[in-house]
Amino acid sequence: MEEPFVCRVLTGPTASGKSDLAMRLAEENHWVIICMDSMQIYRRMDIGTAKPSPEDRKKVQHHLLDICEPTETYNVSMYIDDAFRKADELFRAGKEFLFVGGTGLYLEGMMKPMGMGSVPADERLRTELHRLAGLPDGRRLLDERLRRSDPETADRLPLNDIRRRIRAIEVSETTGTPFSRQPHRKKDSPFMWIPVCICPERQTLYERINRRTIRMIENGLAQEVAGLLESGVPEESQSMQAIGYKEMVPYLRGEYTLQQATELIQTRTRHYAKRQITFLKRLEGIQYADPDSPDTYNKIKQILRGNV
Repeated sequence: MEEPFVCRVLTGPTASGKSDLAMRLAEENHWVIICMDSMQIYRRMDIGTAKPSPEDRKKVQHHLLDICEPTETYNVSMYIDDAFRKADELFRAGKEFLFVGGTGLYLEGMMKPMGMGSVPADERLRTELHRLAGLPDGRRLLDERLRRSDPETADRLPLNDIRRRIRAIEVSETTGTPFSRQPHRKKDSPFMWIPVCICPERQTLYERINRRTIRMIENGLAQEVAGLLESGVPEESQSMQAIGYKEMVPYLRGEYTLQQATELIQTRTRHYAKRQITFLKRLEGIQYADPDSPDTYNKIKQILRGNV
């Protein structure tokens, strides 16, 4: 019998210290890092996404960074396909890996894949829906279409969960029965998951977010955003909706002062971190650790090695 994947995960809210801790773990254990961040996938978006430095990437292999142009649309379904393809490649090469990032939708999608049940995929319909989702107003259009067949699922799923929304429409329209009334909508992952979430005390986390925002500004976030716009990246593109980027656009137009833009980024990042924590708490099987506790590193290392 073939040995199953062991999928180690280090997750947590933004600015919780995941990257530094992951680097230390990866170097010590000879692990490869698979990034699990919905914005670090974009090329030329480095400062505002807190992307690992070139020096860190030389020390430890990082995958699923810089895989899209900022003009492209990317979704949960695409990430899951790419992540499992890369994990399979690494596994067959005899390399152990660590998923690192705070995009909860990616983690949920991998740990709890959508159950296909008896309803086969409709590739024509799926292609049409992905095209619809890629339009400038795609999320609203997809939401309206889902609400026509299944308002309950439309209320339950986040607007940016494109993968599940498309599947819900596909099942509802193909069968004539709302997705919310379909049996066995999820299935367990065939892989062995060891997820750890690091989460500092709330005030400590917020202070880190505030300091990191200032560092991003000092390191040239405004110039990075200006360069993207000048290269032809539309301000309404998916990539430019990331916190830090969308606030810099009105600053560059003279509508905000730099101080106002900075404070807005800090506020929205704090709110985002709170949503991340709430989302991750919904997922079963995650073990938690305070990154500021003296024994945290050894505790996490033992958990991820499967010794706890």
